[in-house]
Amino acid sequence: MSRPKLFNEFQEVSSKAWKQQIQFDLKGADYNETLVWESPEGIKVKPFYHADEIGEHIEAPQPMGSMWKITQHIYAKNATMANAKALEALKKGAESLLFTVASEDIKIERLLKDIPLEATVIHFDFQFLSASYTQELFSFVGNKTHRIYLNLDLIGHLAKSGNWYHDLKKDHEILEKVFTLDHANNFNNILAIDASLYQNAGANMVQQLAYALSHANEYLNHFTRDPENNIEGITFKMAVGTNYFFEIAKLRAMRLLWKTLANEYDLEVPCHILALPTKRNKTLYDYNVNMLRTTTECMSAILGGADSICNLPYDALYHKSNEFGERIARNQLLILKHESYFDQVANPADGAYYIESLTTQLAEKALELFKTLEAGGGFLKQLKEHSIQKKLKESAQKEQEHFNTQKEVLVGTNKYLNKEDRMKDNMEIFPFVKTDARKTLLEPIIEKRLSEAIEQKRLKDE
Repeated sequence: MSRPKLFNEFQEVSSKAWKQQIQFDLKGADYNETLVWESPEGIKVKPFYHADEIGEHIEAPQPMGSMWKITQHIYAKNATMANAKALEALKKGAESLLFTVASEDIKIERLLKDIPLEATVIHFDFQFLSASYTQELFSFVGNKTHRIYLNLDLIGHLAKSGNWYHDLKKDHEILEKVFTLDHANNFNNILAIDASLYQNAGANMVQQLAYALSHANEYLNHFTRDPENNIEGITFKMAVGTNYFFEIAKLRAMRLLWKTLANEYDLEVPCHILALPTKRNKTLYDYNVNMLRTTTECMSAILGGADSICNLPYDALYHKSNEFGERIARNQLLILKHESYFDQVANPADGAYYIESLTTQLAEKALELFKTLEAGGGFLKQLKEHSIQKKLKESAQKEQEHFNTQKEVLVGTNKYLNKEDRMKDNMEIFPFVKTDARKTLLEPIIEKRLSEAIEQKRLKDE
């Protein structure tokens, strides 16, 4: 039985007719100069989008589960304390945990004690690389049903620190041993791509996507040579900024790009997206505005199809981990999920002409840059030649200039600031880039916030 078409009595209006009407209403003003703006990625944003301009509908790959997970970050310096904090977070609404494990002294059985592994998505962020420690984790889990992501990323560590964990040969030997252990223990989620590093260092969205894809391709090149070590799962750790619709499109484009790349290797490997708010636009002064920023960023992550979302406490820049800041961050996600009903629709951005146009353009531009990187020898080669660092610095400098000239506004910091604010006595941790003179194999990629220079001056003047 055919469904009746609504509004048959109304004549369809083409995009050409809409544009003609807009030009008439502009009364001589230039359409492109008045209503079209260009993003840092070179994408021209129009005042309206129409079905007859979109072309083929995008079938964006869907996340594995229809329900995104509220994720609590826990720094595990003491296993017993971290475990108690994790259990308390789960009681208060967290559905997923992200453990930063400081050293091999942290006992896995203590850290994961009483945590329901079958119901809790667990991400690890190891600050070391050890096959024996991974074996301890595998042995503890055994045959239990679980959703554990190890998030090992040798290249990401190299890019961020400038050095391997040990050295090139030993790191790869350890990773290959972990893969061997993985197949023996049915763990399918070993690798991660830390694309948040590029965003926090000032990369535009096309660079973030292209670098993440080229970064992932290094692992595919390495592991697909041996059928015994095929990649069966991968995590993309993505930082999300406040350019609302672009960020939604960025995550959708990441899934499309990964699917395209995996298909070239004849792999059907899903990707898991772990999304976090960016640190780049967070501020020390007027810090409560950080809550507004992280709320919109988490919304973009949800609508973009992230699997796990770990919010950033509003006071993370200057306070040590504390119960109040973490509760507020967790409650932001709880409100979005349970009061704003952001868990009721799978792929809510599907069919939105503007977002589909942005998704297509970001994916196409990123794929073009990816091909350029591969033609130049690949991600690792360009990282060692400092080409990527140079491009990131150029992009970061452009964004910094926009901030300095108030083309990019952070309310309370470079515009509408309260000169009576005082922060010197509130700081428990150092909120600026730390300089650590040491020998490195290559120039590390440095994460830096936009407001650091202006904040340092204000602190000095207090």
